[in-house]
Amino acid sequence: MTHGIGLYSPEFEHDACGVAFIVNIKGEKSHKIIKDGLGALTNMEHRGASGSEPDSGDGAGILIQMPDEFFRSQVSFQLPPLGSYLSGIAFCTADPTASLEHLDE
Repeated sequence: MTHGIGLYSPEFEHDACGVAFIVNIKGEKSHKIIKDGLGALTNMEHRGASGSEPDSGDGAGILIQMPDEFFRSQVSFQLPPLGSYLSGIAFCTADPTASLEHLDE
């Protein structure tokens, strides 16, 4: 057994699933970064649970900056300053009864 420094220990090293980092080193925002990120995600052969079963996704996705300007253009109320609020995305069915189907399980 080899011991590392602090909490790190080389014995826990192992291959990881695919990861890609697409950034603009100058911090410039652009839709091209999103397109490139989606391209990297699409072309990655092994991403976590990819291919574990055919009926659902593997949970892989991209992390983007908060689209504050867009949110402000869409809401009818005052948002707090950028960096002072959170946002999340959920993909739901358009069928209002579909989510009730699993309540009896």
